[in-house]
Amino acid sequence: MSAPIRKRGRILPREAGAAPLDVVIGVMAFLAALALGASLVADRAAEGWRAGLSGRLTVQVLPPEHGAPNPALAQETAAALDVLRSTDGVVHADEISQEETLKLVEPWLGSGAVIADLPLPRLIDATLVPGARIDLAALTQRLKQAAPDSVLDDHSHWIARLKGVADAVIWSAYGILALIAIATASAIAFATRAGLEAHHDIVSLLHQMGARAGFIARAFEWHYFISALFAASVGGALAAAFFVAAGGLESVGIEPVPFLPPLSLQPAELGWLIVVPLGSAFIAWATARLSVLAALRRIY
Repeated sequence: MSAPIRKRGRILPREAGAAPLDVVIGVMAFLAALALGASLVADRAAEGWRAGLSGRLTVQVLPPEHGAPNPALAQETAAALDVLRSTDGVVHADEISQEETLKLVEPWLGSGAVIADLPLPRLIDATLVPGARIDLAALTQRLKQAAPDSVLDDHSHWIARLKGVADAVIWSAYGILALIAIATASAIAFATRAGLEAHHDIVSLLHQMGARAGFIARAFEWHYFISALFAASVGGALAAAFFVAAGGLESVGIEPVPFLPPLSLQPAELGWLIVVPLGSAFIAWATARLSVLAALRRIY
């Protein structure tokens, strides 16, 4: 097997100007790996958000508009807790402390004494039995009777919105990957035709010696397959290093953006980035072969 490979390398020597094509393929692979990694991050984040919200209920006990004193708000909160704890399918219900509530609004409103004085609602977090079906309309009515200022949220609206956002990010990443694949194939096709022109004498000699189009095409496709595999591997490795570095930002004192998932990839997810150099090499192989065969049919 080693002899044919060496012959192919002698038939089609590497051009002196091949470096720009390698740079283009490497940059395309880097962008493709970023897009693929972004889709993995979005999918994992959406799954985590859905898992955190599904099977849970939140009840807000709003401060009355007429400014009822804290004891009245506390009484309604206690009444709402009694309703939830007596509902079949609710395994646990507890009030979220004022400190935890302040932490929830801190990313939007900041922190300080002024925020602590705001009339924030009392929050109750309820956990459901897995697979339990609860009549939300009846539960809402019972809560309104016990605590008129209560609002029930089953998070279905937020889950649907999170799924929509995650799907938009994932499909956008797939669209970017498709565009990158088209751009890579176009660059390889252009380089292949330029290579045919540059090695016209060698190709003509091979044809006169009886070499078939498939033999000549194999020399070109092997040449561009190896070049694309090497260049795309470098680009994919740089993208993997980016995701690894993004996961270590907290260790150097850079805090993550609130409510956004971390940009780092899990070790198993990093393995998916190997698809990029393999896919780039396959695109280069297929494009070079088809381009050479089409050109040879027109010439000979």
